Amino acid sequence: MGKFLLGVIITLVILILAGIGYAMLGFLPTPANVEPPHWERHFAMGAVDASMERHAPRATNPLTPTDQNLEDGMKLYTMNCALCHGGLDKKPSTLTTSFYPPAPNLISDPPDDPEWHVFYTIRTGIRYSGMPSWDKTLSEQDMWKITMLLSHLDKLPPAVQDYWKKNFNVAPDAGDEKKEDEKKEEHDHH
Repeated sequence: MGKFLLGVIITLVILILAGIGYAMLGFLPTPANVEPPHWERHFAMGAVDASMERHAPRATNPLTPTDQNLEDGMKLYTMNCALCHGGLDKKPSTLTTSFYPPAPNLISDPPDDPEWHVFYTIRTGIRYSGMPSWDKTLSEQDMWKITMLLSHLDKLPPAVQDYWKKNFNVAPDAGDEKKEDEKKEEHDHH
């Protein structure tokens, strides 16, 4: 049993050293202008989700989703997030594909994570992804307003929908019809 365990440990050490050597000799690709392979995206997102589960406090949004807070969230999102994550006009950002991995369009495809997860992502950022931490730039209240907006995109009050349409020349639910059609089509295939 001792020799077997020693063999396993030696094999693991050799594999780790081989991986480090592979990387340090320049064999790992570094271009950011290509689509990440599926396995890499899956591994990276799994690692991000596991880290969030371990480190993010389960904080509750101290703000209520009033019309004013949601409208403030729109303004803050437009000024701070839209450049990378797409604007409220539903157009994708030109920078999206310049990131590795590409930045998600948070308006067309809102996060389905709990608010504490979204807030923690905004506050601390995500290493090696281009997502900066905003805790030195935005107040905690402003980060919660953006979080609230992203968490309530599918259930905005009528006054906030009107504000969105008036200021961004597109209805906030314009993409929802497409999503409903996709869901219906996916359901029909099963």
